[in-house]
Amino acid sequence: MSGHSKWATIKRKKGVADAKRGQVFTRLTREIVMAAREGGADPDTNFRLRLAVDKARSQSMPKENIERAIKRATGEGKEGEVYEEVFYEGYGPNGVALIIECVTENRNRTVAEIRHALTRSGGSMGEVGSVSWQFKRAAVFTFPNEGNSFDKIFELAVEGGADDVTQDDEEIEVVAPVESFKTLVDRFRTANLTPVEAELRMLPNQEMELNVSDTLQVVRTIEAIEEMDDVQNVYSNLKISDEAMAAMESE
Repeated sequence: MSGHSKWATIKRKKGVADAKRGQVFTRLTREIVMAAREGGADPDTNFRLRLAVDKARSQSMPKENIERAIKRATGEGKEGEVYEEVFYEGYGPNGVALIIECVTENRNRTVAEIRHALTRSGGSMGEVGSVSWQFKRAAVFTFPNEGNSFDKIFELAVEGGADDVTQDDEEIEVVAPVESFKTLVDRFRTANLTPVEAELRMLPNQEMELNVSDTLQVVRTIEAIEEMDDVQNVYSNLKISDEAMAAMESE
């Protein structure tokens, strides 16, 4: 299983999402707004919105918050912000490639905050296309081992077009082409299988491995960027070794 997935698992265990529930709800709201604006307010016909609503529910987001976000996107809400989705590219410490996914109503503020964080850590902003060629977009599903059958998930995933299914001590991860995403969501739903994560990610074509101290430096930079209100996701080509993982868990 990829280092990114293990890292996400550590953050869930530490309760980061619970500690920053308000920030989590802000991000989920923006995700719902963007999805509804793009494909309409009906989750049954708007696949991206259905995923966003499912994610919000999994984080115990109140129903009225979800409905308010959808109304905002369709012009029924009173809020006047106009959000847009934007990706920034750059390099973190030690030359690690980063793609930063944002939803913002103020591009100038967002890019200034990201540039400041990267520069402060010894990194830099990049031009459009300077980093993205090192990544591919893929569908990723993660299931806990407990209560799930690897063989069943493997069979459903492969039949649904998945490229890879892996398992570690705690979780099962399915990686598939973007075009297989909806098919797999429907297959898992029909089989009453509920992933803890189901999303589109930017996966690196080749990972960069650093020593433990340099890895932790990059991780802290990424975490600082992730804490920004406008940032939805940060993708990197950093490979997190078992030694670095152990150091992160002990912090």
